[in-house]
Amino acid sequence: MAKRAERQVPMTGRIVEAGEFRLHVTEQGEGKPLLLIHGLGATLGSFAQNMVDELAKDHRVIRVDRPGSGYSPRLPSRSQHLTDQAEAIGALIDAMGLEKPTLVGHSLGGALSLHVAERYPDKVGGLALIAPATQPVHNVPEVFRGLMVPLRLARLVSMTIAVPLGMATRDAVLKQVFAPEPVPADYLTAGGGALALRPGNVEAACGDLQLARSDAEEMVARYPQLKLPVAILFAREDNLLDYREHGEKTAREIPGARLTLTDGGHMLPFTQPVETAKWVRSAIA
Repeated sequence: MAKRAERQVPMTGRIVEAGEFRLHVTEQGEGKPLLLIHGLGATLGSFAQNMVDELAKDHRVIRVDRPGSGYSPRLPSRSQHLTDQAEAIGALIDAMGLEKPTLVGHSLGGALSLHVAERYPDKVGGLALIAPATQPVHNVPEVFRGLMVPLRLARLVSMTIAVPLGMATRDAVLKQVFAPEPVPADYLTAGGGALALRPGNVEAACGDLQLARSDAEEMVARYPQLKLPVAILFAREDNLLDYREHGEKTAREIPGARLTLTDGGHMLPFTQPVETAKWVRSAIA
């Protein structure tokens, strides 16, 4: 099943050696750099090609598979802590020669973007966060509760029952992730969704979700010290993260942060790619 997923969604970018880290990226366009970081259980393909095409008209657009997701291997430490993933992103910025890129983070990628900005403020020019996970998540959305297996068992579960169970529930899960918008017919291929059910990706997602909850407490405490431009985009009907908690509250806690509310669901970079790209451009401006 893993090999079939890789045939459906072949590697489209290249592996960048960033110190001890290896990360899969795609790159398009020229101009000021934008580094796009995807969310939980996703890949760089969740930023739709139409969104990249729009931004690449006047920017250098880099999409990256987070460690353990898509075609990026896990960190050498095998940690999924966002603080450790932030180190890899910081190394990638250096390795690719990105001059103060704007980090465009979606969902959990928004949390990772915040960690990078807090740890390496001199490397980041600003944050454009789309439906970001910015506060501790105490009540895990039902669609992700299968990832809450004890981490010591995550590898065993991912190599045995996780993939067939995931296949059986995939359509229902995607419906909840995209609600209230319909699931695009090409998400499994163009969006890279098929790769999420490979055993290694499932194991990494278990760590992503569980460790992000503890990492968030430390992250939120540093919000008042952030001194770079931060813009947040949220859909009022988001079925996974409450815009009042992760948008309005966070915008009050980060000095100068700006919040934009729109219609739609959680997966704006794939369901509304051109509109989301236009928001990114306006946020930068």
